[in-house]
Amino acid sequence: MTYDLAVWDGERPSDDAAAAKVFEALYREYIDSDEVQPPTARIHAYVDALLARYPDMDDDNDDVCPWSTAPLMDEAAGPLVYFPMRWSMADEVSDWAARLAAEHGLVCFDPQENTLRP
Repeated sequence: MTYDLAVWDGERPSDDAAAAKVFEALYREYIDSDEVQPPTARIHAYVDALLARYPDMDDDNDDVCPWSTAPLMDEAAGPLVYFPMRWSMADEVSDWAARLAAEHGLVCFDPQENTLRP
């Protein structure tokens, strides 16, 4: 089981319902698309910051890495990164990742709860 977060570059929506609509539109355009789009510079910098603390999952760290996929940068497209993490580490890592998104001037959305974070 995984816990997913969505982080995007754009204006923070006014409420959770508006954020859900923005997320759904971005997901359709960038993740659910057959067209591969490189991440924007701000999203790339955010993923780099995630990886600076928790490197990509590999054979040496698969028991302590929070990410459920590798390479994590492959989860980024255009202004959006939508990434899964291990359920067992979700509380600790998702709180940190949400704060990190805010520090980078990005929007963080929890699709499980349909809420903006932090």
